[in-house]
Amino acid sequence: MKNLLKHISINPNICHGKPCIRGHRIMVWQILDLLSSGIKPEEIISDNYFPQITLKDVYACIAYANQLVQNEEIHFFEELKSAH
Repeated sequence: MKNLLKHISINPNICHGKPCIRGHRIMVWQILDLLSSGIKPEEIISDNYFPQITLKDVYACIAYANQLVQNEEIHFFEELKSAH
């Protein structure tokens, strides 16, 4: 996974500091949005969407999101309220 994460860059001067595919101004959320809409990775890299990126770039976006979710602490406030 660490090799894939090298495909992602964060620079405060590019795309308002949002994570992007390295060397492009394509934000990670754009790729994740397409994936969540049912668009297949192979189609994302086609001429219909982003032909300038690779499948590894798409998988890097997934790996980046996975990393965020694994390290995020989630609090369910409604469950906490009803527990007291």
